[in-house]
Amino acid sequence: MSLAFLHAHDGAEAHKDSVWGIKWTAKDEVVSISADGTIRKWNSTSGQVSLSQPAHPLAIVSVDVNVGGDYALYNTLEGLTCLWNLDNGELVGKHESYVRDPKEATEPAWSVSINPTGETYAATGGTGNVTIHSADPQSFGERRAVLPSGRNKFGMFCKHSPDGSRVAMSSEAGQIYVFDLASERLLATYVSHAMAVRSLAWSSDSQLLVSASEDKRLTLHDVRYTPSGKPGSGAVATLTGHSSWVLSTELSPDGRLALSGSADKTIKVWDLGARAAVSTIQDTGEVWGVSWRLKPPQHGSPGEFVSGGEDGIVRWWRGAGTG
Repeated sequence: MSLAFLHAHDGAEAHKDSVWGIKWTAKDEVVSISADGTIRKWNSTSGQVSLSQPAHPLAIVSVDVNVGGDYALYNTLEGLTCLWNLDNGELVGKHESYVRDPKEATEPAWSVSINPTGETYAATGGTGNVTIHSADPQSFGERRAVLPSGRNKFGMFCKHSPDGSRVAMSSEAGQIYVFDLASERLLATYVSHAMAVRSLAWSSDSQLLVSASEDKRLTLHDVRYTPSGKPGSGAVATLTGHSSWVLSTELSPDGRLALSGSADKTIKVWDLGARAAVSTIQDTGEVWGVSWRLKPPQHGSPGEFVSGGEDGIVRWWRGAGTG
């Protein structure tokens, strides 16, 4: 089986540097971050920028959006974490995670993820732990818990499960850690990859976790069948076909398809049931971000997605058959 995805349109104004992350929101808008230090909200129909923040002196390296599409959580290269109101453009929270605290060990954030409850956010970075912070604007950034991985390897990416019960973190050495938030306990350690894991994505039912790695592979894990806290592959499928690092991934809302963006300058769409790529799209450079449209597809289409990469252009793609 193969699927056709057509180029719908580009963003009206390219970022001045690479797009390093992208999210399609529940309000049918798109948020992009860039190495040029900017974050933008886009109208998905027109491709016009509807909101933006003044450029930060350093790159923005991580972005997440809350369930309702009202707020974007983002983090800069040095560890400035901000909560941005996507309705009025105001910054409602700011935390300088790089500031040393004499009372307790601190860690500059690299990757951040907002809990679906909206009450907290997770951050990971140099020590390979996950730190839970308050996402309440009145106490934004205050530490709530530290979840240790047990290994001092750089935390590359973290992501909450959609049900808000767990958070997964990946390291520069290829390990993946899944923590239970209620008990603050390490549930599982996966050793599915030989190199850094750049991106993680959960299925909408919080049962599957896909990882994208510099070892050119994506790995699908079923988190229901993992022995508690014990290391192992945890893998139920391995997806191969990229010829260079896999930099980004996301699962479709219905859980049937996976997206991946790679340093080989392609985007692939994978059928998880068939364990195979069903579409390959050639891009102009490294693809650092991919994100599915959350609204149900029309006319039997496989859906729509957005991508961003080395050339700084935000691109919209639609499955053949959509209007």
